[in-house]
Amino acid sequence: MTVAPAPALPLPNRACGTCTLCCRLPEIEEFDKPANAWCENCVEGRGCAIYTDRPQLCRDFLCQWMTDETLGLEWEPSISNMMVYRQGQQITVLVDPDHAATWIREPYLTQLRRWAAESMHDGGYVIVFAGDDVTKIRPLAEANHS
Repeated sequence: MTVAPAPALPLPNRACGTCTLCCRLPEIEEFDKPANAWCENCVEGRGCAIYTDRPQLCRDFLCQWMTDETLGLEWEPSISNMMVYRQGQQITVLVDPDHAATWIREPYLTQLRRWAAESMHDGGYVIVFAGDDVTKIRPLAEANHS
């Protein structure tokens, strides 16, 4: 899969539902919110308490599952316990610290290695943040030869 920059709108058959991982996992400097801490406006399992007046930063963000039709149901953040998004050449995977080992299970690890192989040709890479651990994913072919 070649991961393209996220379009401005979610796919018509995808919705956040009760997922609130984007309210918890990323560090958001603008809000002085550390990684893996709940946003003060998030109601866990329900969403944003100030949704209609939420900041533009929140309005603009969509995880990769919301915008990439090649990601199957297993990548839905509320199922995978991970949130994937693209930052320039970097594919970022934020893992729910309550499920920190989920990214090393299949089908996730193989897909992460494929993305690493595909993105390295353009200088890109895949990085996984799981709790306090940060892992740069090695491409599939490279991982098979070690």
